[in-house]
Amino acid sequence: MILTARVQPRASKDEISGVMDGALKVRLRAPVLEGRANEALCEYLAELLKTPKAAVRILSGHHSRSKRVEVRGVTEQQILALVSHQA
Repeated sequence: MILTARVQPRASKDEISGVMDGALKVRLRAPVLEGRANEALCEYLAELLKTPKAAVRILSGHHSRSKRVEVRGVTEQQILALVSHQA
């Protein structure tokens, strides 16, 4: 499954805050420095989707707020459940 994520670093807490322009909006406490927000995004999505961290990787957008993320072993319904559960 490949999804588009819009990341907001340095948030008050880690959370899925909905969908923005077709992308999953993810707020993360991690700062942008040294790729910490990218690493935190992979860890957070793996935790929420109950998959190994190795199953989550950023395909593009390493230096952008908008990222294309591949999550292996999950379905679209599981991703949509994250949005509805967090909303």
